[in-house]
Amino acid sequence: MEYKELIQRVQDAAELATPQQARTVTEVVLGTLGELLPPTERRHLATQLSKPLKDSVNRWVERPPRELTRPHRFSLEEFYHRVAARSDRGYPRAVRCSQAVLGILQEAISPGELDDIFRKLPPEYDELRTGVTRNPASPSLVKNP
Repeated sequence: MEYKELIQRVQDAAELATPQQARTVTEVVLGTLGELLPPTERRHLATQLSKPLKDSVNRWVERPPRELTRPHRFSLEEFYHRVAARSDRGYPRAVRCSQAVLGILQEAISPGELDDIFRKLPPEYDELRTGVTRNPASPSLVKNP
């Protein structure tokens, strides 16, 4: 999927007012996801992205990067909080935007790549990709922004 199309689809899915907002949210979600991944998975994901988005995956990775065996870990709720803070959106919008980006990304990269990524994450992250909550206390359950 071409960069402009991906951004337009994120803008539509997340109900954002401008393409710039969609770019920002997409870069923030990719960067926050990158914090959770070992270097090999970050590289695999980056090779599948268009040039303007490749660096986003490594935006908030520690320097020097953590060892392959010790990727950064935080909860799905913390993921949403980080996206909210970095994109200057409230928590409910961060949930919606994160799910929109991952939904579009699933169509933009090769089949199975996102499956490989999510196998490396705790099970609670499945709802980030699917939008389907796992329990009544899910951090993804928010009122529409």
